[in-house]
Amino acid sequence: MQVTDGFPGTIGNTPLVRIPSLSAATGCTILGKAEHLNPGGSVKDRAAKWMIEAAERTGALIPGDKGVVVEGTAGNTGIGLAFMCRARGYRCIIVMPNNQSDEKVSTLRALGAEVELVEPAPFSSPGNYYHVAKSRADDLTERGQRCFWANQFENTANADAHTQSTGPEIWAQTDGTVDGFVCASGTGGTIGGISSFLKSQRPDIVCAVVDPPGSSLYNYVKTGSLDASGGSFTEGIGIRRITANFARAKLDQAFFGTDEESIEMVYWLLAKDGLFVGGSAALNCVGAVKLARVLGPGKTIVTILCDGAGRSQSKLFNTEWLSEKGFRPGRAKDLSFVLADG
Repeated sequence: MQVTDGFPGTIGNTPLVRIPSLSAATGCTILGKAEHLNPGGSVKDRAAKWMIEAAERTGALIPGDKGVVVEGTAGNTGIGLAFMCRARGYRCIIVMPNNQSDEKVSTLRALGAEVELVEPAPFSSPGNYYHVAKSRADDLTERGQRCFWANQFENTANADAHTQSTGPEIWAQTDGTVDGFVCASGTGGTIGGISSFLKSQRPDIVCAVVDPPGSSLYNYVKTGSLDASGGSFTEGIGIRRITANFARAKLDQAFFGTDEESIEMVYWLLAKDGLFVGGSAALNCVGAVKLARVLGPGKTIVTILCDGAGRSQSKLFNTEWLSEKGFRPGRAKDLSFVLADG
């Protein structure tokens, strides 16, 4: 018999998918790590599993003890945690900004998570979802409940998930022939873990971040500055500080990716390759095209298909919402919509 151990056992070992349209257009082999096929629907399942299991090893959580897991999240980490809490018997409290997709909120509630929606606020504000989540965890602990604040931004079990699983899987699936790796960053766990692992295997692998408007990481890699301007509606990525997880990243290059590029790539991948992915996954593919142009033909480039479009369908495939933002995607005849900038 070949079986897995419940929900946690189904996380990882996702396919590495050649993306035909991007590969043909760039002359490179562009591969997407299909993290949207994880059981909870995103790359964040790995972080959720590693953080919960690390907490259990230290005694912060005890299976069967009816402990409480609290996290501030844009959605996907919360969904992974909600699944893990169901599997382990923990109560789950999720704090998230109220501008995230309805699909994420409804999924969390269906999984039994208690969802608290807060107004979007800068990190410097005590009303930021990160700080509200910590406050909720502190209050529960003071009342004598066993409570674990997952703290995905600073909890390096997040990056460990990718150093110990995603990175090695990519290395094995490419037989060590990968030339470049690129993805966006939110907590920094995915890019921190994967880039550091790949660099440990072969230092000449080119690793890069693709960064949306309003985030500081493009400028940080290019100049060491945390300057940022503008904003993006792509959920779950972009940040204006250096987290403990991102600090692990080994990066050679940075690219800037716009909302327009991301939205157009969502429609391009669906039309050309049958890939139904979300905005952050599409931005990662924009980054893969930009990296391919820098490296030149014949290279093997890996990126992350971090989640599916179903989690943000009410926005990405809502004609009225897109029109309000000034977008009319789906008309591109080639990859010229991926700008040469960056």
